[in-house]
Amino acid sequence: MSFRESERDQTTRARNGELSLAHGRVRTPCFMPVGTNATVKAVAVEDLEKLEIRIILSNAYHLYLRPGIDVIQRAGGLH
Repeated sequence: MSFRESERDQTTRARNGELSLAHGRVRTPCFMPVGTNATVKAVAVEDLEKLEIRIILSNAYHLYLRPGIDVIQRAGGLH
């Protein structure tokens, strides 16, 4: 994983950039919905697709508790 900064505002220090991850690139800043218990609440899949969501944050500890490591591994892991 790496982050490449492309622009920085000298006054506010706000920045644009790109995260390079194992399964793709994500331009920042971006909207990162949170998947609680492996589900993004209150946003339909169709809406996530329209927004071209490139990343969803998840709580690995919650997923470890339920559904558990075996289910996550059978599904191909988290990425």
